Amino acid sequence: MSLYHLVYQSRALVPLTAPELAQLLKQARAHNRQLLVTGVLLHAPDGRFLQVLEGEEADVRQLYYEHIRSDPRHYHCQVLGEGRCAERSFTKWDMGCRIAQAKDINALLQSNALPPSARPSTQPSIRPELMKQLLDFVGTKTIR
Repeated sequence: MSLYHLVYQSRALVPLTAPELAQLLKQARAHNRQLLVTGVLLHAPDGRFLQVLEGEEADVRQLYYEHIRSDPRHYHCQVLGEGRCAERSFTKWDMGCRIAQAKDINALLQSNALPPSARPSTQPSIRPELMKQLLDFVGTKTIR
C-alpha cells in the first residue's frame, strides 16, 4: 500500500454557477468513493481551482492524469507537487470543497513556490508549508 498525494491548479473554461459546482462535486464524490480517494477542492469566483487528491498512488495518478486533466471544463492544469505521504490530510472528505478568493489561492501558491535556483528538474514534491496552510485555510468551513 502506497499512500500518495497530488496538488494541482487549473482554471475553469467558463465560470461555474452554484448548481454546476454542486453537480461537479456530486460526480467527483461518487467517483472518489469508488477509488477510495480523498481530498479538497478550492474554487475561486474567478474560475480558479486548487485541488488536493490523496489515496493509493495508482488511483490518484490515474484520476488526475487520465480523467481530471482531460476534463473540458477547465484548462491550464498544472501539477504543483505530488509524491508519497505518510498519512491522509483530508481523511473524512471524499471531496471537500471550500470557496476561496483569488488572493487566498495566490497566498497558498506562494507557500509552495521555490526560487528558480532551487527548483528540481523532476516533478516537485508537495512542500509541507503548503499542506499546513491548506489545512489551516480549510479548517472547519468546508462545504460537505
